[in-house]
Amino acid sequence: MSNRTLPLDDATYHYLLAASLREHPEQAALRRATRGLSGAHMQIAPEQAQFMQLLVRLLGARRALEIGVFTGYSALSVALALPPYGHLLACDLSEDYASVGRPHWERAGVAGIIELALGPALETLDARLAAGQGGTYDFAFIDADKTAYEAYYEACLALLRPGGLIAIDNVLWSGRVAHPATDPDTSAIQRLNARLLGDGRVDLSMVPIGDGLTLARKR
Repeated sequence: MSNRTLPLDDATYHYLLAASLREHPEQAALRRATRGLSGAHMQIAPEQAQFMQLLVRLLGARRALEIGVFTGYSALSVALALPPYGHLLACDLSEDYASVGRPHWERAGVAGIIELALGPALETLDARLAAGQGGTYDFAFIDADKTAYEAYYEACLALLRPGGLIAIDNVLWSGRVAHPATDPDTSAIQRLNARLLGDGRVDLSMVPIGDGLTLARKR
């Protein structure tokens, strides 16, 4: 028995996947397609994607946000957990990377509910707020440029309904957050983590899955 999170060696990690991972064939195919690309480390782990799908289903989410698409694995995962009439607003700068995922979205039957918004994410989010969409989303996933995390968090919080959930990736940052920051990204994540701890607008849990995932439920 242990009163702290169990460290995972390779054998235990592979057992975790073998014993619990349920992936759509197009999720697995997109992971394979991403594996050889530059920046492949930016893709979330499959067990994290499955955990997020469970959260989306528990929320009964219909409308979701994603900040940072990369090749579209997390977007595919969330879209698969939404109902057929759901909507995922996926924000990114790169059409090149997103184009890797599009065929997999199509074959999985969810391309029609994913709206890819290319351009600075804050501009997209501000435009949706200006259009009166505040308080209309159920779930948000933030996994983009770390120095803008605080701004993304505030915009997503405004767009979420009470009871909605924000999931924020890379909050443990390979352990770098536990040491004095020597770069802007680490400093930005440390600031956000400290801010969230004292934010009475949300219920909070930091989960040691993947590179660290913070869950913030809007009160």
